[in-house]
Amino acid sequence: MTTAIARTGISFDEFIDCYGDETNYELIDGELIDMEPTGPHEEVGAFVSRKLNVQIDLLDLPYFITHRCLIKPLAIATAFRPDVILLDKGTLSREPLWTREPIITMGTTVKLVVEVVSTNWQNDYARKYEDYEALEIPEYWLVDYLGLGGKYYIGSPKQPTITLCRLVDGEYQKTILRRGDRIQTSLFPDLDLSCDRLFALAG
Repeated sequence: MTTAIARTGISFDEFIDCYGDETNYELIDGELIDMEPTGPHEEVGAFVSRKLNVQIDLLDLPYFITHRCLIKPLAIATAFRPDVILLDKGTLSREPLWTREPIITMGTTVKLVVEVVSTNWQNDYARKYEDYEALEIPEYWLVDYLGLGGKYYIGSPKQPTITLCRLVDGEYQKTILRRGDRIQTSLFPDLDLSCDRLFALAG
């Protein structure tokens, strides 16, 4: 569950000073967003992380998953805190803020972002989609295990859905996955991750 609390007009620097270490918050256009995930929401994110970490180890890649990292998109007063973010260790030396704060400003540092969709699904399907695309993050997954997104995004009748967004010529190309489908990614060709397994975590 994600809800906005009554705090607006916050600058990026103020957010970092006051809330940067508090993983329950992110900032969108100066509005403080209080993220209150459910247990199943956390299970889904943790399961995806576990599966990706197995692949990182098997392939001995210079990638890692961080749990406190923020992404600063092009918008001035915005800082996203993805559920899962896969970083390329080899590019961190070019990140201007990394040595002081776990903040990513360049899409080239990010290999994959995963958002587990919650009640405030509009941010995931619209705002974050646009900003991650603008940063040219290669892959963005929306794991909508409860089928909360609008019909425009996940179809009708609404049902649990995973949307895989892959950057092609600067724009995301979307693939919609549902029950019975498997997640395929060029990052990890041997990834063993099914939609059914993720949806089952909802209980």
